[in-house]
Amino acid sequence: MRAVFLDKDTFSSAIDFSIIEQQVTKLNCYAKTSPAEVLTRCLDAEIIITNKVQLTAEILSTLPKLKLICISATGYNNVDIGAARDLNIAVTNVSGYAGQSVAQYVFAQLLEYFQQTSHHNNNTAQGLWSTSAAFCYHGNGFSELAGKTLGIIGYGNLGKAVAAIAQAFNMQVLISERPKATAVRTGRIAFDKLIAQADIISLHCPQTAETENLINAEVLSTMKNTAVLINTARGALIDELALVTALKNKEISYAVLDVLSQEPPPAEHILLSSKLDNLKVTAHIAWASIEAQMRLINLLSENISAFKQGERLNRLD
Repeated sequence: MRAVFLDKDTFSSAIDFSIIEQQVTKLNCYAKTSPAEVLTRCLDAEIIITNKVQLTAEILSTLPKLKLICISATGYNNVDIGAARDLNIAVTNVSGYAGQSVAQYVFAQLLEYFQQTSHHNNNTAQGLWSTSAAFCYHGNGFSELAGKTLGIIGYGNLGKAVAAIAQAFNMQVLISERPKATAVRTGRIAFDKLIAQADIISLHCPQTAETENLINAEVLSTMKNTAVLINTARGALIDELALVTALKNKEISYAVLDVLSQEPPPAEHILLSSKLDNLKVTAHIAWASIEAQMRLINLLSENISAFKQGERLNRLD
């Protein structure tokens, strides 16, 4: 089966695609693909591998040879699943590959903030310890994670991986019920109560119509003014203007964002141009440890293998 990978550069250059090549007769890889290039590049393909390239009903209807779409991500809003089903095109996604990578990122950021790691490294590099009158040089104070309350919104694979590490640090973990839910499941807490009680809030829920702007001005105003907000899920979960305002006004203490509403963002994006000292932004890399990327590639290979054998592994259609 002939395959095309439309946006290979969503993966690190260090990643080996040979396990996918073994599943197909030919694999054509493109660094990125614009909407105008999709049809030409996919015309002879029986398998399309895509991460973020849009595959609309109009495009799918012009690809008579296409049998399988492999989405190299968990989210699938870039593919018209209904149109694919009508055209008898199978669609698969991948999940469960990034739990350890995302959890490690979350705690790397938390330790940087609460432990003041870079600050203390820099103090010694600048010679401040050598000039200290005491045996130590304190610099900024730092705090323990133990005893702090971590609120997790979205308790799938990623949220559970974060919770496991939090428990090892002797933190109290709160799991949010869905916002506006009429009942609270065992082991969960109402969304508004979590927002008010958490010292740290970590977002791991999908982007849906119900979760867009989930963290808005009203929610930010009810968080502790010492609270830390971390988003490794989707940028649209946060009202970005409201967050800038809350950070400027010290309504919350600190925010770490690995995702933004537009990716890649323009240089003038409000969260990049604000230059706030209580905001850190990284380039959607929490998921992307080398190990997680290879797990994802292996899952893609398994999806293709299963399809060829008539199995419905990770099917969305």
